[in-house]
Amino acid sequence: MMSLLNFITWNVDPEIFSLGPLSVRWYGLFFALAFVFGQRILTKIYVAEGRTEGDVDVITLYMIIGTVIGARLGHTLFYDPEYYLSNPLEILMIWKGGLASHGATIGILFALWLFSRNHNFNYMWVLDRIVIVVALGGALIRLGNLMNSEIIGKITDVPWAFKFVQNTELINGVPASQDPRHPAQLYESIMVFGLFVLLYWLWKKYKEALPLGLLFGLFVTLLFSFRFVIEFLKEDQVAKEATMTLNIGQLLSIPLILIGLIVLFRVWQNPKPALPGGRLPETAK
Repeated sequence: MMSLLNFITWNVDPEIFSLGPLSVRWYGLFFALAFVFGQRILTKIYVAEGRTEGDVDVITLYMIIGTVIGARLGHTLFYDPEYYLSNPLEILMIWKGGLASHGATIGILFALWLFSRNHNFNYMWVLDRIVIVVALGGALIRLGNLMNSEIIGKITDVPWAFKFVQNTELINGVPASQDPRHPAQLYESIMVFGLFVLLYWLWKKYKEALPLGLLFGLFVTLLFSFRFVIEFLKEDQVAKEATMTLNIGQLLSIPLILIGLIVLFRVWQNPKPALPGGRLPETAK
């Protein structure tokens, strides 16, 4: 028998409090904080490089819409398309859970492309700055997953293992709460927060001297390389992953890693500094 000193009992209620039908949950709080903190940091970055707070307000709106739609469609289409295509109205039921980070990435990329085109920004400049706050947001959202006792890791005997008392899933017929497991959400949160610190430090030290694409390339390559590795420690998200050599998260990470490496190679081959404030050249307007 494993002694009580060999794991951490995690018995946090996902709900902070409720008022009648209104429920305030930790995940929602961390999701909201991701945008609140992100907006403040992005404002500091934009003002330091000659843009306005108004630009940040507009891009935040694009980001919120792109994140929510992309994350929801990513979950429904990547992980369980058969069910959701048979029950399309449930795609709109976000309150039932189901958001995918890979879908959020695609949604953000598309939303920022629209923002850049509509508001006369260099797209890569926008991506280089936005990944700083996306990294911080990702760390906060994974803490939300931890508070929900979801996206749990596999059974382990490491001394920092978590026993997720609130998790009611059955894994191979056994309650997930029965055994100590890797706190995979915490691993990801710590790693992505470290990535935020690295990207913010690079921006603060070099600002406009940074070659276009460097921060974005580093973010995509490092984030999804870690995601690929950490998936080996996670339980399957959907039943069909049990028969797959690589799970869905890993398969979706591979093209993003390649995109990041291509961007970094192009930066190394032909580094180009951005115009002040991410403005486009006159000929590109």
